[in-house]
Amino acid sequence: MINWALFNTEIYFLITAAGFLVLSLLPKADAHRDYQTALALSAIGVGVALAGITQQGDIFAQAYRIDMFSQVFKVLLSMGLFLIICICSELKSIPERLHPEFYFLLVIATLAMMILVSSVHLLTIYISLELSSYCLYILVYLRTEHKRSLSATIRYFIIGATASAVMLFGLAILYSFVGSAYLIDIVNTLPAIIDRPIVIIGIFFTLAGFFFKLAVFPFHFWVPEAYHGASNQVAAYIATASKVAAIAILIRVIALSGGHSEYLAKVLICLSIISMTVGNLSAIVQKDLKKLLAYSSIAHAGYALIGILSMNHAGYSGAVFYALALLILKFTCFFVVIKAATEGQNPTMAHLAGLHQRSPILALALLVALFGLAGIPPTVGFTGKLLVFSAAIQQGYFFLVLIAMINVVISLYYYILVLKAAYLTEPDRPLSELPTPMSVKILAAAMITAIVAAGFFPVYLIRIAEAATAVFI
Repeated sequence: MINWALFNTEIYFLITAAGFLVLSLLPKADAHRDYQTALALSAIGVGVALAGITQQGDIFAQAYRIDMFSQVFKVLLSMGLFLIICICSELKSIPERLHPEFYFLLVIATLAMMILVSSVHLLTIYISLELSSYCLYILVYLRTEHKRSLSATIRYFIIGATASAVMLFGLAILYSFVGSAYLIDIVNTLPAIIDRPIVIIGIFFTLAGFFFKLAVFPFHFWVPEAYHGASNQVAAYIATASKVAAIAILIRVIALSGGHSEYLAKVLICLSIISMTVGNLSAIVQKDLKKLLAYSSIAHAGYALIGILSMNHAGYSGAVFYALALLILKFTCFFVVIKAATEGQNPTMAHLAGLHQRSPILALALLVALFGLAGIPPTVGFTGKLLVFSAAIQQGYFFLVLIAMINVVISLYYYILVLKAAYLTEPDRPLSELPTPMSVKILAAAMITAIVAAGFFPVYLIRIAEAATAVFI
């Protein structure tokens, strides 16, 4: 007998998606109605996810696990969806007639990611990952008036399909050795055969699909083009919720090795170093803010890997905390640049000129968020980096942490360039104040408070992260 109460969060988002499917069939488009509906339903979704955070159990023939780990990430994903919808009140880059489809795809992608973080069966993992990816492909393409959206979608799809094929081959290798598609059986079998090269290849190929979602080198080439071609809100969603889901499934799968694989650790160290370095060096020369944030995401994928490759409880909990930090910080950056690009165009450094005069609250939010991404205390980004770096030091990866710290210094340069544009660069012509209604000011103030408060008082959040990853001990 299936306990459907364990599936409440997913059922709610499935019903929400069905509602937007019905709205898409209505003959008359109404952007305001669609936005208000999406905002209300996504806010309720956060409450539903929070209500189920303590649920535990297995359903669907033990192919789907509800535990503290999956429920924490479902809360993060529902929060990510709500925050993204908060900045969709002026969705100018997507035709009004497609707004219901836009919200429908956002909800389905979020639902697929929620299924992904609870999946403990190889087939369920693969299907949920593919469902979320195809939703994102279409979301990128919805920006039909932008000449680069089609090329960005095609590149995104081709690289995603390649990563998916490689991942499927890796899953087949693991299945051939273990004889079961359940992760629990792989957990029990893998430590004894983890040092076989073909098994390591199978694990690495399996991780390829997750590396693609997280934008880890060498599966990162789609990121700048996809961000640039997508609407600003879609780029923000890919940079936040998608990365949270990728970190979650990477933690769950890599925890299968039990921390006994020297080969896997070495591969992950190499990928982490290359991702950090390539991301930061490429971001330095960017003038387009979305491309800059795209390369920054690649670098932060490398930082997140540091916690995961430590393969200990401290590393896993640090990676969970880092996922929360990325969600808050990346959203805040996109929130500001989207408001600066008032016509829905791709924001550049020039759009930030005089921002501190045009909207002081948005300029302050950008400053705090960029300081957080750079790891400057007392922000949530500093705490996140401290946790993953400490976990790596415990495992003896001092050289890796040293390279990461060098990359942090490099990242400071281009973050300061963005702040220079916002605070020191004068616009070429007099510009009016940015329209910042009370709702925008409240959201900006809330994000500033969250970034600083989580940096000053991280103990409660760290305990939640530790409780979430205790299932892997």
